Amino acid sequence: MARKYGLLTELQYRVLELRLRRGLSQAEAARVLGTSRENVAIAEKRALRNIELAERTISAYRYLLRVAEVVVEPGTHLVDIPSMVVKAGDTANVKVAANFTRIYDEVRFKARECVEGRHVVRPIRIAVLRDGSIEVICEPSH
Repeated sequence: MARKYGLLTELQYRVLELRLRRGLSQAEAARVLGTSRENVAIAEKRALRNIELAERTISAYRYLLRVAEVVVEPGTHLVDIPSMVVKAGDTANVKVAANFTRIYDEVRFKARECVEGRHVVRPIRIAVLRDGSIEVICEPSH
């Protein structure tokens, strides 16, 4: 029976190991695994999709654990967001475990599809968790 690595099959794990850790091309990884480059490409694509789904699942779960929430509306300037998050944490008696720069960077990175330039273009939800960490979620476009 093939070994599983969380949501990754053994093949998906091996492909990522060869591609990410050893820097092999898909063709080189295929040779090592004794399969075709096409099979490696499919396994890699499915592995990355599984990882993305796992990350979204964990994010949604963490969001359920929130003690405070900030909904950032379109048009909001990015520099205004960190103070909104800290204020929400203060209101919930939770010290946010991030400074201005970290909050700003997390919004730019985790909600990049919701940001153009320095302004929010789609709603962003930011959860403050009991431990002071934050979870940033970009609202899907409809």
